Amino acid sequence: METTKAEGVVREAVGTVQETVGSVIGDASEQLSGRAKALCGKTQRLYADAVEVARDSIVEKPMATLAIAAAAGFALGVLWAWNRGDTDR
Repeated sequence: METTKAEGVVREAVGTVQETVGSVIGDASEQLSGRAKALCGKTQRLYADAVEVARDSIVEKPMATLAIAAAAGFALGVLWAWNRGDTDR
């Protein structure tokens, strides 16, 4: 997972540099493209962190993690049924 996190950090840095270059040369599309790359890199980094936390949680507290996953699945099922209009319960 370190590779994904490192890739995210690099992508974020490249995007920030590209945004700065776009700002210096006055190119709005370059700025926007750089900002998008930076946000993509930040998202990738945060995803890697979330996966790491989830894996640690599974190892340290497997039953609590299972209970949380079951509750989340139930809540999503209720929301999905409510959204479809299935009120025949």
